[in-house]
Amino acid sequence: MRLSRQSGVFMHITSLPGSHGIGDLGDGAREFVDFLADADQSMWQFCPLGPTSPVMANSPYQSSSSFAGNPLFVDLTDLVERGWLTEDDLEPVPEFDDHTVEYERVGNYKRSRLRTAFDRFEADATDEDRAAFDAFCEREAGWLEDYALFASLKDEFEGAWIDWPEELKTRDEDALARAREEHADEIRYREFVQFCFDQQWHELADYADEKGITLVGDLPIYVALDSADVWAAPEAFDLTESHEPAVVAGVPPNPNDSGQRWGNPLYDWETLQQNGYGWWLDRLRRLFDLVDVTRIDHFKGFDEYWAIDATSDDPADGEWRDAPGHDFFETVERELGDLPFIVEDLGFLDPSLVDLRDRFAFPGMRVPQYADWCREGDMYQPMHYPENSVAYTSTHDTDTFVGYYRSLDDHTRDCLHYNIGADGSEIHWSIIDAVWNSPAVLAFSTMQDILGLDSHARFNTPGTQTGNWEWRITTDGLDSDVAGRLAELTDLHIRN
Repeated sequence: MRLSRQSGVFMHITSLPGSHGIGDLGDGAREFVDFLADADQSMWQFCPLGPTSPVMANSPYQSSSSFAGNPLFVDLTDLVERGWLTEDDLEPVPEFDDHTVEYERVGNYKRSRLRTAFDRFEADATDEDRAAFDAFCEREAGWLEDYALFASLKDEFEGAWIDWPEELKTRDEDALARAREEHADEIRYREFVQFCFDQQWHELADYADEKGITLVGDLPIYVALDSADVWAAPEAFDLTESHEPAVVAGVPPNPNDSGQRWGNPLYDWETLQQNGYGWWLDRLRRLFDLVDVTRIDHFKGFDEYWAIDATSDDPADGEWRDAPGHDFFETVERELGDLPFIVEDLGFLDPSLVDLRDRFAFPGMRVPQYADWCREGDMYQPMHYPENSVAYTSTHDTDTFVGYYRSLDDHTRDCLHYNIGADGSEIHWSIIDAVWNSPAVLAFSTMQDILGLDSHARFNTPGTQTGNWEWRITTDGLDSDVAGRLAELTDLHIRN
């Protein structure tokens, strides 16, 4: 994939403005696309689009499906326009917080309206709408049927699938057939919601394309254990005979910490390689249908991965195992064409990872918050970024840049000022200027950094379970003066 010198904004769908408590695929999304166009930006990056759960702290990186869309992103106003809801159906609209997603209240409100829309679709849909729904179900059957059944069974058993009755846990064919018959209406409802998401997403993508905006998605290398992915394709994962993880993902201890045990099931790369990476190709086809470019999270896992014994809680009880990264990406390129990837290569930048990244010319990430500002030539100082890299003012997992800046001691702050030629009076614009001016082929800022917000607007704090993935912007935040200033910087540094 050949990239030109561009810039864009990172903001997740949940953070968009809107009247139903959470960002969705309606007018707020189009307002943001308009803001990007007015700011002369050409890329919009966001987190994974899948369904989230309170049990997983609403993290988009712990979704119940790598293929499905988040039902909470469906725009209810659009369903009114389609005739599947009425204005009265939307009432009463709770007094949602404009700046914070209240997931439980939003879920209760939106799911009841989606159910009403489904009932009205079943009763009154036009022949054209029914044909479009049937075509979607047929086209996406490879993942949709299992996801819809999985979601229906989750409602019945109210727990992780590894605790379901044995015949369903291990996918006995007769038990699955009975479940599909018993839950036929519920399954069709889940398929309908995905149909709504898919239609609205592609209409939004077309709008973004008309405005010259490239959509940049996110690919977590690992999936959640309690997901349709693992339940429906156990052969793709390193599981025991009873379909439970044999080993789980994490990172090893180092001199500064005790490591991390993430708990995600790991892939059975040997089996995947033998069958031509079929599950992965299906996953990527679906993703490439939704986005133009994809960031691979924890790219190291395609080179080698830390496998922790599933019976242990200690990250040290693991070992490095090789992954078939070169063969994998060669297969993907052969089967799917160009590789529209940028990669998260932070933390484990060793020779084997660099070799894999550079073999396919994937741009890696650079984040100035990781810089030692007082050390000459530090790789995270913007002036030292390589051309084939992606520069960020901050990410969804870091503090905002203003929050980070305020946490620095005076000496480090002085070194930062010297490095980027700033006086600290508008540090958010100074770092955007430095990142935009860097040699990196792509440059991104979060919306929080563009607005100069402090730590209260941080999107996620890794290792914590509350207060994450909640920040939202209002329409007023999409200010034309802010867009104009960003456009000036973009023009100055010859990005498009």
